[in-house]
Amino acid sequence: MSDCYINGIANISAQPTSDPNLFLDEIISHKESIFRSHDPNYKEYIKPAAMRRMSKSVKMGVTAASMALKSSGVEMPDAIITGTGMGCKQDSEKFLEKILYDDEQFLTPTLFIQSTHNTVGGQVALGLGCKAYNLTYVQGAASFETSLIDAQLMLSEESEKNVLVGGIDEVAKNSTLLHKLDGQIKGDDINVIDLFNSGTGGTVHSEGATFMVLSGEKTENSYAKMVDIETISKASEVEIKDIIESFLDRQGVTMDSVDAVVLGNNGDIGYDHYYENLQTSIFSNTEQLCYKHLIGDYPVASSFGFWLGCKIFENNRVPSILKVNEVSAKKYDTILLYNQYLGKNHSIALLQRC
Repeated sequence: MSDCYINGIANISAQPTSDPNLFLDEIISHKESIFRSHDPNYKEYIKPAAMRRMSKSVKMGVTAASMALKSSGVEMPDAIITGTGMGCKQDSEKFLEKILYDDEQFLTPTLFIQSTHNTVGGQVALGLGCKAYNLTYVQGAASFETSLIDAQLMLSEESEKNVLVGGIDEVAKNSTLLHKLDGQIKGDDINVIDLFNSGTGGTVHSEGATFMVLSGEKTENSYAKMVDIETISKASEVEIKDIIESFLDRQGVTMDSVDAVVLGNNGDIGYDHYYENLQTSIFSNTEQLCYKHLIGDYPVASSFGFWLGCKIFENNRVPSILKVNEVSAKKYDTILLYNQYLGKNHSIALLQRC
């Protein structure tokens, strides 16, 4: 695969991560199993009249996309590719409620139109006046990575293009609670900072958006080089270990040359063993970082790992709140990312400092 550079990035999460000048300098300690994002001032990016009709995911997506483009110095992308696990759930719920309460009469199409999964990509394009390639991927916990693979393929053919790639998911009143009923979300509220010591099934749930500007050409704004990315639908612990080793071998990289690994541990005792097996084997001598005790989990939460890697390269340091072992890297030039959800949708990515 040809070179792929991250030339701009922005993130909105349950922590104050929207300010590009801060890097987890202040931490919000959430104490619920379901919590919301820490919002920037959306009025700086969206006109109030338009914002009234936007759901949370659309506001997060449009704002994060604007911030990412600004950080890259790109005004108009050559493509917009988004990934989402659940789409615009809030508007979906409102539409279904109106069907019930109005007895299927006098329905307006607005909520239905805004409830589709590709709403965010469409709203970003409308705001920019962008008529280029626009696609949304809905691939569960691998939605963001699938979007990145599409962008990578596009850049392998036309390296000079700038591709805007994003991942967005939101909390909704009713559908999020369904995940609590089936055990995906913890039944009791906890101090989320202590998530990895919970010893119970399920995780904590939140929302967020990450957007990146990718190009095949390095610029003065480049944060990192995305060497490669891979997704695996389903695999055992042993298979994942072998897959990661093969993935690194294809890049000519050894574990000894990886400075840090960013892992998607989410406090679910039923599935965190995927990470723990790696942490005590091939990752045992590498600095290990986790982030879901800060931002919660949601289908595209792994996109936060990419933002994290870029910020580590930019600042050349790691906030102590992320560290989960005693190993400390002497430098940060190569970072490996690994995430899975419910034993499925595994993703591996390798980032290098430009």
